[in-house]
Amino acid sequence: MKSAHFLFAFVAFMALTPGFAADKSQSFTGKVSDAMCGAKHMMSGDAAECTRACVKNGSKYALVVGDKVYTLEAKDKASLDKLNELADKSAKVQGTVSGDTIQVSSVSDAK
Repeated sequence: MKSAHFLFAFVAFMALTPGFAADKSQSFTGKVSDAMCGAKHMMSGDAAECTRACVKNGSKYALVVGDKVYTLEAKDKASLDKLNELADKSAKVQGTVSGDTIQVSSVSDAK
């Protein structure tokens, strides 16, 4: 009977482990864009201007990391201001990931 309890506890622990990993803050480095355009900007001209215009019209900032595009959920003014400053530039974003979305805790220049 003890082995059945151990097995149940082990399976329950393993099922919960990925949930803990998802809550762990991670660091990502990529190019700041917007969620509507992703890696390819639709407006002619400057990609930074396109990013800012799309965000002004309701799109969220995004981070392009290789072939992957993450939507950035940034709530604080400092992070949003930094993303605006770094439009179409490399940035280091710290936060937690859920699917294709990063809950942003900080943004800085990529070094």
